[in-house]
Amino acid sequence: MDLIDGVKTRQLKRIPDERGYLMEMFRSDWPEFSEFGQVYITAVYSGVVKGWHYHELQDDTFVCVSGMAKVVLYDARKESPTFGRINEFFIGVLNPMLVQIPKGVYHGFKGISEEVTLIVNIPTKTYNYAKPDEYRLPAHTDQIPYDWTRHDG
Repeated sequence: MDLIDGVKTRQLKRIPDERGYLMEMFRSDWPEFSEFGQVYITAVYSGVVKGWHYHELQDDTFVCVSGMAKVVLYDARKESPTFGRINEFFIGVLNPMLVQIPKGVYHGFKGISEEVTLIVNIPTKTYNYAKPDEYRLPAHTDQIPYDWTRHDG
């Protein structure tokens, strides 16, 4: 897949033993790391879409830790060499992966497993309750050329 300019991904590795497994999600010595704001978890129910939004000040770093999510990015940055490009990732327990989303790139996700999907986000800035750095569009909008419905084939 041709990635949107500034998007970074990393396949994550489970380290199993007889007790279970360990999986590093994000490290300060990885090239994806730039700065730390906070860590939070967000839940999405099966079939639900949370989107669209972008940030002007922060990058997001997603890791799905339970269930499966379809994470979709749209580059609406007119000055970007990848303006108009869509990236679609299927991340979670069946595909442990880090997806880093740069400032200005719209993103959203859909729960695609039967159970609740949990995504950990490690943004580069803390949430500002007085002036949130979030710019939203409805999940189903004609301003972004993407259809969230499942396409069976």
